[in-house]
Amino acid sequence: MKRLLLAGAATMALASGAHAEDIKIGIILGFTGPLESITPNMAAGAELAIAEVNAAGGILDGKTVAAVRGDSTCIDAAAATAAAERLVTVDKVNAIMGADCSGVTGAILQNVARPNGVVMISPSATSPGLSTAEDDGLFFRTAPSDARQGVVMSDILKDRGITEVAVTYTNNDYGKGLADSFANAFAASGGKVTINIPHEDGKADYSAEVGALAAAGGKILVVAGYLDQGGLGVIQAALDSGAFDTFMLPDGMVGEALPKNVGPGLNGSFGQFPGTDSQGAEIFQGLAKAAGFEGTSAFAPESYDAAALIMLAMQAAGSSNSADFKGKVMDLANAPGVEIFPGELAKAIELIKAGTDIDYVGATAVELIGPGESAGNYREIEIQDGKIATVGFR
Repeated sequence: MKRLLLAGAATMALASGAHAEDIKIGIILGFTGPLESITPNMAAGAELAIAEVNAAGGILDGKTVAAVRGDSTCIDAAAATAAAERLVTVDKVNAIMGADCSGVTGAILQNVARPNGVVMISPSATSPGLSTAEDDGLFFRTAPSDARQGVVMSDILKDRGITEVAVTYTNNDYGKGLADSFANAFAASGGKVTINIPHEDGKADYSAEVGALAAAGGKILVVAGYLDQGGLGVIQAALDSGAFDTFMLPDGMVGEALPKNVGPGLNGSFGQFPGTDSQGAEIFQGLAKAAGFEGTSAFAPESYDAAALIMLAMQAAGSSNSADFKGKVMDLANAPGVEIFPGELAKAIELIKAGTDIDYVGATAVELIGPGESAGNYREIEIQDGKIATVGFR
């Protein structure tokens, strides 16, 4: 019965139209673009949290919540800004769950969120530059900074006995930030980066880039790109030419579409993306399965947590106005308080109403540090028999 209720609430929230709802949360993600194969699961994660709250009777004395989607494209800052502007000025959203890629997230933050005083919680923007961005206390992220991912990548390579790699990255804030973070961490651990060069998305031929990477040498190729765009092209070109046969895959490269598109040549490659083996992660995976989407998909749990934190912060502030609830996010995400897991948002709302402190643990063992970002846990994966297999957590 609970599963049917949640599914029904999700359908109603999307089908009835945001104009009929009391509170609106913008879901701005790259529904088109280089991450479009993982975006549906991210949106589903956020909308699962919204459905759960609505099934419990809503927030702020029974107000229901509607999800209003916008397409960030992941890479087109102008298009993302226009989509966010529409969400804020036309659809009148009270907060934004998103954006996804770091460059468009920064553009929306500076051009839309700050001027309009709207809270943003991103589930996947990981550029270290966002840690120091001017945000007026409006920006948070349930994903860790790539300053952390770079260290994790270095540790994984060290544990596998790999001391020399070539690196290519998508030529934007995300790619460069991650590549630099990794290169610094790898060098500090005694590793050698033979070459560290960008690639542009949208090209039909990556043979020149692969030629330069191969000439520099390296046991494996680190591809800090996008699984539906340039990163895929680089890997295919490297396999076709025989330049590399093993690849390290950071978070932007992890999705079932990659091994499906590349084929057996990707077996043995490995990488990581944010994730935990926590109690909350297991619960979320069960809820996601019941709702009809993949709960282990990259950034789907972080999306659930981002939406949940927005709604619980509104309840804690007694207001859906960003100026009122932005100060509640960090308090709710951290101890002390009663721990809250996925599926317990109704419990959280009642505890908040009673004046009881909560510690939102959620699907990703949420712990926000410093500038309002996740402390960082990672799922280590390897491509085995054409599938993404979890081999550990860090």
